[in-house]
Amino acid sequence: MVLSRKVKNQRLAAVGYIWAFSSLTKSPGARAHYDRRRKAGDRPTAAQRNLFNRFMGMLYFCLQHREPYDESKAFPSQLSAEVLAQAA
Repeated sequence: MVLSRKVKNQRLAAVGYIWAFSSLTKSPGARAHYDRRRKAGDRPTAAQRNLFNRFMGMLYFCLQHREPYDESKAFPSQLSAEVLAQAA
């Protein structure tokens, strides 16, 4: 008999959403990714969750390859498009 089912780690999710939300003001690549997801029709929470999932993937990559985080590698196309748009 199953009494309850754990869908996600609530503590990790809470920290992740804060991480994703705070990155929107400091990271042009993260902002571009979030805005792209919003334009694609995602609700704000879904776009934020997608950004957090992307950060988790990047964190996993950095830990596996023992490399520091690099914004230009994390968001290559979004970052270059944002930098070009801001320069114009």
